[in-house]
Amino acid sequence: MLRWIVFIIIYIALGLYTLQALKTVTRYPWVYYLFITIAILVLGNFIYQFTLGEAQGRVLSRPKSYAFGLLLTVLAFQIITILFLFSEDVFRLFSGLYQKVSGNDKTFTLPERRRFMSLLGLGIAAIPFGALLYGMYKGKYNFKVLKYDLEFDDLPEAFDGYQITQISDVHSGSFDDRKKIEYAIDLVNQQKSDVILFTGDMVNNKTEEMLPWAELFSTLEAKDGKFSVLGNHDYGDYIEWDTEELKHQNLEDLKNLQRQMGFDLLLNENRYLQKGSDKIALVGVENWGRGGFKKAGDLKRAASQVSKDEFKILMSHDPSHWEDVVLKDDYHYHLTLSGHTHGMQFGIEIPGWVKWSPVKWRYRYWAGIYKELGQYINVNRGFGFLGYPGRVGIWPEISVITLKRKPLT
Repeated sequence: MLRWIVFIIIYIALGLYTLQALKTVTRYPWVYYLFITIAILVLGNFIYQFTLGEAQGRVLSRPKSYAFGLLLTVLAFQIITILFLFSEDVFRLFSGLYQKVSGNDKTFTLPERRRFMSLLGLGIAAIPFGALLYGMYKGKYNFKVLKYDLEFDDLPEAFDGYQITQISDVHSGSFDDRKKIEYAIDLVNQQKSDVILFTGDMVNNKTEEMLPWAELFSTLEAKDGKFSVLGNHDYGDYIEWDTEELKHQNLEDLKNLQRQMGFDLLLNENRYLQKGSDKIALVGVENWGRGGFKKAGDLKRAASQVSKDEFKILMSHDPSHWEDVVLKDDYHYHLTLSGHTHGMQFGIEIPGWVKWSPVKWRYRYWAGIYKELGQYINVNRGFGFLGYPGRVGIWPEISVITLKRKPLT
């Protein structure tokens, strides 16, 4: 209860401070009332969803997700406005003190706020405000096909030009537009890749979230099949279960559902992709994540039937596994495919110029292709979304990777 009281007080204080900027730039009372009404409605919806839905656990339901998204949008607007307003008030304070000390009139008065600074603060704050709203309305389904060519000295000759489509982090419990998902599935199939690899987080929490979408995802097809691994959300760890048996059954149901959808689910196992006499080892581990994330992945077990000198592709949901374990392993994993980070669903990417997201402070390898010790990883930005019900700058991704045999020089 105390945390809610503190949060409400802070939210109201931010709102009242932001109101001062509005009062500086306009004299129409209806503008203030509109701002106050919106702020109250957003706060009320947020509190209602998060108190009523408390029993649903830590993972956000769809209404809670949108309540959170709207609150984040309003808070971003308020905080950025206040940064300008506060700097202006600091200037006013020192200006008033200077006039008191240096002037003949020893009374202390604050200069009026400059309209320009309030306009500037409101204008800049409107950018993330609009971007976050756009991210909720359209950005979350702004699917991008990102293509990469990777060269290897020891790629089996028959696999020169072999094409992989990777998707990750579906989070089906967050979907709310079937037409957009149908479009994305068609986009995956249009790539006509040799194999489709899914790197975890099919659901937010429960197998039932995937049931309305299972038939649609069953239409994904590739001539060498489609393979999958589990992500941290697939285990049902982020919700309260009445019994451990129900939690265990939920996981078993998800495994069976993936198989019914045509995925070959790798649970610390391996398969071989074969072309004539040439082959590639496909290794799949269960989730292994740094910190408090589940560490069910067992790399040694998964590769126990694979020889050291074979060409290997590893599917592992969390890129911290690559950094902490895979790179240090005796085996050389030529290519690792991960997801998990979502690129935080927020950032700035301009190819060849800038690639930034706050998630880089948590994950060193957070989006795209990286190479260390002669080994590659692709961190997929995710197919779906979670928490904030949108994407800004970091768009939903379908990765298409073409393996190339490096020519002899």
